[in-house]
Amino acid sequence: MKADYIIIGSGSAGSALAARLSEDGRYSVIVIEYGGSDIGPLIQMPAALSYPLNMSLYDWGYKSEPEPGLGGRTLAAPRGKVIGGSSSINGMVYVRGHACDFDHWADSGATGWSYGDVLPYFQRMEHSHGGEQGVRGTDGPLHVIRGAQENPLFRAFVEAGQQAGFEFTPDYNGSKQEGFSVMEQTIWKGRRWSAANAYLKPALKRKNLSIVRGLAQKIIFDGKRAIGVEILQGGRKKIVHASKEVILAASSFNSPKLLMLSGIGPAEHLKENCIEVLVDRPGVGQNLQDHMELYVQQECLQPITLYSKLNLFSKAMIGARWLFFKTGDGATNHFEAAAFLRSAAGVKYPDIQYHFLPAAIRYDGKAAADTHGFQAHVGPMRSKSRGSVQLRSSDPKAAPEIRFNYLSHEQDMADFRHCIRLTREIFDQSAFDPFRGEEISPGRNLQSDSELDEHIRHHAESAYHPCGTCKMGRADDESAVVDPECRVIGVEGLRVVDSSIFPRITNGNLNGPSIMVGEKAADHILGKNPLPKSNMEPWINPDWETSDR
Repeated sequence: MKADYIIIGSGSAGSALAARLSEDGRYSVIVIEYGGSDIGPLIQMPAALSYPLNMSLYDWGYKSEPEPGLGGRTLAAPRGKVIGGSSSINGMVYVRGHACDFDHWADSGATGWSYGDVLPYFQRMEHSHGGEQGVRGTDGPLHVIRGAQENPLFRAFVEAGQQAGFEFTPDYNGSKQEGFSVMEQTIWKGRRWSAANAYLKPALKRKNLSIVRGLAQKIIFDGKRAIGVEILQGGRKKIVHASKEVILAASSFNSPKLLMLSGIGPAEHLKENCIEVLVDRPGVGQNLQDHMELYVQQECLQPITLYSKLNLFSKAMIGARWLFFKTGDGATNHFEAAAFLRSAAGVKYPDIQYHFLPAAIRYDGKAAADTHGFQAHVGPMRSKSRGSVQLRSSDPKAAPEIRFNYLSHEQDMADFRHCIRLTREIFDQSAFDPFRGEEISPGRNLQSDSELDEHIRHHAESAYHPCGTCKMGRADDESAVVDPECRVIGVEGLRVVDSSIFPRITNGNLNGPSIMVGEKAADHILGKNPLPKSNMEPWINPDWETSDR
């Protein structure tokens, strides 16, 4: 078990990285993956997304520590434990992030990661169907499609946004993110188009790429050079040797955990867990960020929602049609309308995201409202709250301690209250007149700040977008863990390539930016010149200083 490059994790970034590093046949690559196969309808059928998200077979099953800002609630923190990682259990929503997000990365020390730098990599990875010409990629491995919007509620949502005075954008992943739009999906020919389907499986046909199944326990060093990975396989410890580099692509929870188990992290914390300190890096496991969201649910007066399809007979018919034809209600994630809005005058670019769903139901498929309904998932994009990932013990099998510190910044609650009131304003527009019944949740009886605050504390959920725990920055930045080429500061032959390196969370869902990180890091690792920088300017609302719309 020896290769030039060892990649720990076959997720969004890891799959892209494995495909690119093995592309020209010069180097041997081993991917270490603890999870099993992604074959089967529960992963490949888009509408079944709530199942793999809640199955121990496919999910690491991590949970947060009790969150003080949420009244002591413990939230699920799923990460994919399967080929394709979290791209095999996610909601299949495709968002690049806003141009200003990446410019902020570059300004904060991640030199070479501005929007102009990363746009060519988004274009290289995409095969966009219906996106903005000249801005989107059209021959990459990652198919990105647009929802069919056959349900009239999707069109009502986009129309209501415009009636409320907000922008329309034909492509929020193009030059203009701000506005109401059709939502994009990583679905192709009726199947989940995960990073495994897009990158890893085609690449595994090469002789120089293979997968080793096992639990990565720690990185092995010769002095301060990474030379391999210790794995647990069938109850026995084995070493997978790397002649060039070891690359961590194990998630924002498992990448910092593995660094700390290997002696890289805050010295005091490592000593508390009886781990010999190789490099004191205080930033490892810090800077944890996530998006939170609330469901604002409305009764629907017409029987056109997914409520009528939640019975066993309908599910069987949907499943059969998908199984034989890959079409119908099984072939979509049902997130087909979206919006990116600014919360106030003076906010330069969107800081609120909407997913719209023609049903009133939770992510886990439970607690569906007992009626026809529709809902908007809404939440602020750039909370200043920060959390951490720490070791529970020195046992590699122990789950890490995850503290998000949700709602710990004083602005968070005000932002969420604004999101609820804004959603009510949108649902009150005339486009929804033929459909709108009573508000199911929070319920119109909740109006005051204190009433809404209580609701938020009890009902806000994670959008499952953890990132930031191995922050990328300047080598002299104490809070940084990797440099702008993804090399772990203080050692040699070791990199981190996944969403944990994000200096700050991007707008929207993180699968797209994570794949982009894998694409760009591959060029750094192979010593290639980066793709030529783009000079495309993003659309910024000309009235941003004086209006929120």
